[in-house]
Amino acid sequence: MFLQNIEQYEIILASKSPRRQQLLSDLGLKFTVQSMDIAEVFPAGLGMTEVPVYLAELKAEAFRPQLKQNQLVITADTIVWLDGKVLNKPVDYADGFRMLKDLSGKKHQVVTGVCLLTTAKKVSFFASTDVWFKLLSDEEIHFYLENYRPYDKAGAYGIQEWIGYVGINHIEGSFFNVMGLPVQSLYERLKAF
Repeated sequence: MFLQNIEQYEIILASKSPRRQQLLSDLGLKFTVQSMDIAEVFPAGLGMTEVPVYLAELKAEAFRPQLKQNQLVITADTIVWLDGKVLNKPVDYADGFRMLKDLSGKKHQVVTGVCLLTTAKKVSFFASTDVWFKLLSDEEIHFYLENYRPYDKAGAYGIQEWIGYVGINHIEGSFFNVMGLPVQSLYERLKAF
């Protein structure tokens, strides 16, 4: 195994996201999943890369009181950034429609903040990917929302789903970051941990 330096740790992935769980599993790591319901609220004035790192650290710090010496918590938060604003998870169908309409025909950034926390160490980082959507028709947006119900996804879409197949015509950066976990960056941080 390439990550022998972290075999001493019991790894906890603090995420309900099935995509993050799959990506971490595909990296060859053994881990348990635990999550806490943390309000994803951040101070006004934070920049594009600061928001997801702040939220990832907030999620990690919630584990600190019960963290054991041999445990390593991995947290992540992904945001969609469009025209200087964060697009969170949509609250309902209308919100999802509005978000996808806003993203249609434009470039946006997907930024994931990650925090690695043990009792002795904390490492935080982010990865950013530029994503370009083609102009989406109202029918395409309705079809996607009705059939995929992306209410657990920032920006109301999953790149690995139908909308990604037909609507995203270009990305620069990590595909897996857009899915919610910048696996290659995480691997490098874990190697150096």
